[in-house]
Amino acid sequence: MANDINNILAKILARGLLALREQAIMPRLVNGDYSSEAAEKGDTIDVPIPSAVTASDVTPSNTPPAPSSSTPGKVQIPLNNWKKADFYLTDKEMVEIDKNAHFMPMQMSEALRALANEVNEDIHAEYLGVYGFTGTAGTTPFASTVTDATNARKVLHQQRAPRSERRGVLDFDAEANALALAPFADAEKTGSTGVKIEGEIGRKYGIDWFADDAVVTHTAGTLSTPGGAVGSTTAAGASTLDVQSASAQGNINIGDIFTIAGDTQTYVAKATVSAIVSGTAQSVAIAPPLSTAATAGAAITFVGTHVVNLAFHRDAFAFANRPLVASTQDMALGSQIVSMTDPQTGITLRLEVSRQYKQVVWEFDILWGAKLVRPELATRIGG
Repeated sequence: MANDINNILAKILARGLLALREQAIMPRLVNGDYSSEAAEKGDTIDVPIPSAVTASDVTPSNTPPAPSSSTPGKVQIPLNNWKKADFYLTDKEMVEIDKNAHFMPMQMSEALRALANEVNEDIHAEYLGVYGFTGTAGTTPFASTVTDATNARKVLHQQRAPRSERRGVLDFDAEANALALAPFADAEKTGSTGVKIEGEIGRKYGIDWFADDAVVTHTAGTLSTPGGAVGSTTAAGASTLDVQSASAQGNINIGDIFTIAGDTQTYVAKATVSAIVSGTAQSVAIAPPLSTAATAGAAITFVGTHVVNLAFHRDAFAFANRPLVASTQDMALGSQIVSMTDPQTGITLRLEVSRQYKQVVWEFDILWGAKLVRPELATRIGG
């Protein structure tokens, strides 16, 4: 009987990972953690960030030059998400799982969907530091042309994102618009009938496009309506900016996008600033650093509330998922615990089955962390 239970556990876990692979969109598109070491909630993982390197002239000499110094950075990803979803199986369903390779109980599927949604939403929530922007706030992209795709490609070029492994994630409204465009769907223009047959955009303009129901909407601060002005002249390279309201009092929300008159770069507010008034400047942390000097009084234009569709290189975001230590199994406390890692996505899922009073509960759980590690490799496509 023990062998039968272990066999059923393995089958449930394997099918759970297959279902999670299909439903968890973002973990398949971003840079996943490669380590399989067990961990606990609260642990951190270091992600190395390369530093810029400048090529120099070669001058032959009997004395070799001193190597140029470099200081690669690192970003820590906290494993701060530990979520579970439980379900019950009848004896009939357990037998069906053992006999039918394609059987998936509906309640088990719902448990996996709940976990997939949590993971997707957590990665999407890291958009706040993305400062690249194209599109129009309040207008669904791809309404009539593919300009949103070509502009997103341009922004990624300008921000020096690698040309390989670029991904785009749209909400369902934007995807519906894109699927209706001839340059995306018509076989005579794309050389493929796949879009109209499968309903998937696929790879267009150097970007692999996907749809996800976890795409978020950014709510802009109230300063987006009156606008603002630079409070004091600030040199290029600064990471803070003095801002005052153009008229009525307003506030800036973390993640707000804005531009400064005379500067084509889009910037993002890295913190929330409240009660900004006319004539009194308040300091705002921004990214990236100012590309050109900002003159006192220069107008600041904020992007309004918008849907945050994304185009990015996979290294913009990091997703770390670690197996949990199955200590209770080792202590023989009555629970059967099995962990398994999906070889394609790197997602590790744990399944625990425990006996309660006159019933058996099955429980999936997953430990993960996500972080925007290289914002220059991503852009929003506002909708």
